[in-house]
Amino acid sequence: MSLIIVGFALLAVWWIIFIVIAIVRKQTPVFLFLLVLFLAWAVFEVLLLARNPDIAAGLLIVPFIILIQMMRVIPEYQRGVLFRLGRLQKVLSPGFNLILPFSLDSLRKVDMRTFTIDVSKQEVITRDNVTVVVDAVVYFNVFDPILAVVKVADYTKSTSLLAQTILRSVLGQHELDDMLAKRAELGQVLRKLLDDATDPWGIKVSAVEIKAVELAETMKRAIARQAEAERERRAKIIAAEGELQASEKLAQAAEVLSKSPSSLQLRYLQTLTEIAVEKNSTIIFPLPLEFLKVFSKTAEKDAE
Repeated sequence: MSLIIVGFALLAVWWIIFIVIAIVRKQTPVFLFLLVLFLAWAVFEVLLLARNPDIAAGLLIVPFIILIQMMRVIPEYQRGVLFRLGRLQKVLSPGFNLILPFSLDSLRKVDMRTFTIDVSKQEVITRDNVTVVVDAVVYFNVFDPILAVVKVADYTKSTSLLAQTILRSVLGQHELDDMLAKRAELGQVLRKLLDDATDPWGIKVSAVEIKAVELAETMKRAIARQAEAERERRAKIIAAEGELQASEKLAQAAEVLSKSPSSLQLRYLQTLTEIAVEKNSTIIFPLPLEFLKVFSKTAEKDAE
């Protein structure tokens, strides 16, 4: 008998604590439910305790059946959407919460952390009729748990399928060169379109990144040939510019040498010095034109 009384007292304290929690949380339906059941259970326990202790001992299991079903713990990174008899009530904050048992209340937990969706590879035909395979990643999080539960059946799957559709639609409006060179800009366009489309679901899309753009082997070879041709064109232009600059400098040097014939002789001597360094057995020495003029004048005099 004493054990039954001690158990009754402990369970009554446990029940009263739950009633106080419901009052503090301002959960009026839960408070009324706990209060009515507690009074009924306490009255039956008191009446049966003197008449039939065995039945009174059996009723000690009632708080375990009821109170344990009412306890819900929500982690910090989640929110709980509460439904009562199928009707939406409110969002429960993280921590310890009480709900009505026996399926009167149902709780749907929603993760508020950032999700990463690896969009499956999509075959896209660009505006210049090139077939590419694009792989992308979408980062999003839930900002309104009620919309994420009520407005869409599976927000993760729906966001993934919508991302695939928008990816094909947007990339199909751009040429291959834009797709390869402007991934960041295209990612911003995709993010804005996807974010606007998922706002009614309570979803915030933070980023869309294009991971890879795969091309056919024939297109890769064509791009390689184009790059080689572009490099060759630049090399020829650079060589032509070098020849032009060299010719301009040679023309300036010729003008300077023509004004001072002795400088040309010094240039001949400098050339001999450079040739002698190589220790060649044969030296070709350029004969100045002035020597020929002297010989021609001598020949004319002898002829006269």
